[in-house]
Formats: sequence, C-alpha cells, structure tokens
Amino acid sequence: MMTPSKKLFYAVEAVLYIAYNGGSGPISGRDIATRQGLPPRYLEQLMQRLVRGGILRGVRGPHGGYLLAKERRRITVGDICHVLTDEKDDQDMQGYAGTPLGGTVVMPVWETAQKQTMEFLKQVNLAELCDQALAKNIRKESEEKMDFAI
Repeated sequence: MMTPSKKLFYAVEAVLYIAYNGGSGPISGRDIATRQGLPPRYLEQLMQRLVRGGILRGVRGPHGGYLLAKERRRITVGDICHVLTDEKDDQDMQGYAGTPLGGTVVMPVWETAQKQTMEFLKQVNLAELCDQALAKNIRKESEEKMDFAI
C-alpha cells in the first residue's frame, strides 16, 4: 500500500487545521505542533516550505502565526504535496538500470500509480475537506475555547 510520508501527512493536516480554524487571525505554529504532538522546530520547517511555496502566509509578531495564502477552495492536497515533495525523492528511481522486468514492467506501473494519485489529490481542495470535517462534527478551535462552565 502506498501511504504518504509522515512529513507530508503532518503538513496536510496542519494546513487543513489552519483552513478549518482560521478566519479570526493567524494560527500559531506552536499551537498546531502541540495539537499534532510534534516538536515545534520540526513543524516549523514544513510550515516555512509551505510559505515559500505560496500555500501559507507567515505573520510575525507576538500574535503571529500562519494564514492561508489563497482561498480554501483554491488550495488542493496536490498543491501541498507538490511543494513538499523533494525533487530528489522523484529522482531516486530515475535512471533505474536494474533488471528488464523492473525497468520495463514494474517501473511503468509505479509511475502510472503515482500520476493517478497526484491527479486525484489535485482535485481535492481544502474547502471540501473543511466541509467533511463539519459534516463529521469535528469541533473548531474557537468552539473549544468558548466551552466553559459558570
């Protein structure tokens, strides 16, 4: 089974968290890292790549954090994957000169699967994922903060 790397999974989850909970202002990278159970420095590297890739916008200062750089409906999971996928990852198997079976039979199957997966991920946008979260009654951060007893 082909599964995303942890790095990619955490990045998609972090961007979705911002899309789902954003609106009133930037969301701190530290808050996201805490929710995901990650070291803030690890997540910060991913977030900076997403800023450079035009997915997020960084806001400096004591109330800083991250915002989406575009509307939720204009950011796809495929966009996030594209920003975070290293070219060296794609090149690992390029020029594979193994057996004829591997190079001429197995490799095309793998390449086709990868292309089809990316085409699918390019069709899934953050707005749709936020709608799914609402439909599954996942509480927003703002709702959790307002939960108090007198």
